[in-house]
Amino acid sequence: MKTIHVQEIMDAVEKLCIEANYDLGEDVMSCFHKALTTETSPLGREVFERLIENATIAHEERVPMCQDTGLAILFVEVGQDLRIQDGSLTEALNEGVRRGYEKGYLRKSVVKDPFDRVNTKDNTPAIIHYDIVPGDELHITVAPKGAGSENMGALKMCKPSDGLEGVMQFVVDTVDKAGGNPCPPIIVGVGVGGSMEKATYLAKKSLLRDVGVHNKEERLAKIEEELLERINKLGIGPQGFGGVNTALAVNLEVYPTHIAMLPVAVNINCHAARHKAITLKGRENSNG
Repeated sequence: MKTIHVQEIMDAVEKLCIEANYDLGEDVMSCFHKALTTETSPLGREVFERLIENATIAHEERVPMCQDTGLAILFVEVGQDLRIQDGSLTEALNEGVRRGYEKGYLRKSVVKDPFDRVNTKDNTPAIIHYDIVPGDELHITVAPKGAGSENMGALKMCKPSDGLEGVMQFVVDTVDKAGGNPCPPIIVGVGVGGSMEKATYLAKKSLLRDVGVHNKEERLAKIEEELLERINKLGIGPQGFGGVNTALAVNLEVYPTHIAMLPVAVNINCHAARHKAITLKGRENSNG
């Protein structure tokens, strides 16, 4: 059995937290540049120019691209043949977040209790989703999520008789209701099926895709394309100022569900679609 020391995990997460907040992905930047040629609203085009400028400054000056540096969301794939050495995996992940938010001068936005609202002052604990997979590697994705877009998400326990059209209408209505609040242009994550919590997990995880990468199933990819078209016809536009680029992408994931259920979750990401990932390889234990 191969091992990974907790220090390596801490160092990796620390770096990912900083990079995710400083460096906007090339997939999103490419969409910004493309939108400059397709946006019909003069004010909307100006918004894209400012977004490009902002992301460039953040990258070059090594500063956060947004003042809301988010709740740290971690997706962690743990190889079933891997052993974590000299500590707890969860504690190592949180320590990495703690160090990253401190060293990167990132805003600490986590409160210890949802009612007392006392800040933990280090942006922990993170939200960590684990998945046990074959192999002896550890894959970590850090996806900071700001409150402005997260607050605009929604869940609906549809009836099976609502069918595909009912699901699609709920997605479009959710975006329409959100308006300019989630700082469009947005990426829309949609999870359908499973149970209540599974649908919300699918919607959040779908946001990890690069912009423009569709679901591998052709029928689902077509639904994504239709949803994107319907959403962009709403006319909300960049930052809610009107235009044809309300969303950059719609990412749909589905899962088997109960015969009497049709859960649908929508998770909206703002234009700052932040996520960075790393794969750590296990090593032979020198202690035998």
